[in-house]
Amino acid sequence: MSIPFIQKARIGAYICRQRLWGNGRFPFVLMLEPLFRCNLRCKGCGKIDYPEEILKKMMSTEECVAAAEECGAPVVSIAGGEPLLHPQISVIVREITARKKFVYLCTNSLLVEKRIRDFEPSSYLTFNVHVDGMNEQHDDRVCLKGVFDKAIAAIRLLISHGFRVTTNTTLFNGETAESASNLFDLLTSLRVEAMTIASAFSYQNASDQKNFFKRDEAIKLFRSIFELGKGRNWRFNHSGLYLDFLAGNQDYACLPWGNPTRNIFGWQRPCYLLNDGYEPSFQKLMKNTDWPKYGVGRDPRCTHCMIHCGFEPTAVMDSAKHPVKAMKVSWRGVNGRQRKENFSIRG
Repeated sequence: MSIPFIQKARIGAYICRQRLWGNGRFPFVLMLEPLFRCNLRCKGCGKIDYPEEILKKMMSTEECVAAAEECGAPVVSIAGGEPLLHPQISVIVREITARKKFVYLCTNSLLVEKRIRDFEPSSYLTFNVHVDGMNEQHDDRVCLKGVFDKAIAAIRLLISHGFRVTTNTTLFNGETAESASNLFDLLTSLRVEAMTIASAFSYQNASDQKNFFKRDEAIKLFRSIFELGKGRNWRFNHSGLYLDFLAGNQDYACLPWGNPTRNIFGWQRPCYLLNDGYEPSFQKLMKNTDWPKYGVGRDPRCTHCMIHCGFEPTAVMDSAKHPVKAMKVSWRGVNGRQRKENFSIRG
């Protein structure tokens, strides 16, 4: 099982309540960015390029907790920047998990050994370690040698101390199914709880704009990966239907309100990837954002996006509405060979 039963049960109950209450739009995961400062300068990210006065800013513990409570999502993904650079990050995590919310603390691993004693293992806390390829490939993406080895060492250290550990892998153009398979085999052998995967999204401030996928390229790669993965016991931190979507077997629209973003500037419109301004509160974000104008076929910036922060909520909603279809995909695995008859769900 890739996700503990208690987490699945609580999220399932949350979704049922929202549907019973007639809520058409509700958050699944809060994307919390308490700072933009980082100790790496990755090719696919541009946040480190903010001016120094911005990089010095951090959300307070009170602001982070208030965002989690205001949003109401059962899961909080704490990213950045590098969250372990925040001096109060352990307090932030402790306060949010005390409210029975599941926290995924994203990290590039460089500070894990230094800060591990600030945290206590909990079923509500998961360290999400970024690993964007094998050895030299990962180090090239993060522009610093030796980071891959430190990430693997950090995973081993966290697991040995009883922490829940997942990984987050973004695949860039030029990746091969064989190389990705080798990485997933390695991570599986380390006994990580599950792996998050995504095709590289076109982050507008990134220094490397050449290696983002077009949608058909990403689908071709994921189909090959899933075909190679049959019988290899990989565990992904995704719904089966989202993985089926990555393989081109489901035709989904993005639900950008599913994973709202709160950072040092406020609540970001409309999502983690696009920045069309900010709102001072979650309620105003939901009310004032023109949600129907975003997504594939609506906004050209969304054309090639397949990222989980927008499409996983769609897959989860589809699973809730069509559980038999979801179970079939779960039982047989993702079809990497040919495209099935599509089912479309629109936001």
